[in-house]
Amino acid sequence: MYPIEFDEAISKATGESLCVIRHRGFTLADPVEVNFDPEPDDHEPSFIDWDEMERERMY
Repeated sequence: MYPIEFDEAISKATGESLCVIRHRGFTLADPVEVNFDPEPDDHEPSFIDWDEMERERMY
């Protein structure tokens, strides 16, 4: 599969424009490399658990 075919398949599957897909930079994952993570493990997750925040505030 050529890169353009890959981008077109993602565009069709997601409903996003081809321009958006190209901008986001999708690539094929290597099934041999199972420990790939684009976000380093030494960072806190980038989300807020609002329920947990409320529990901490209340007690």
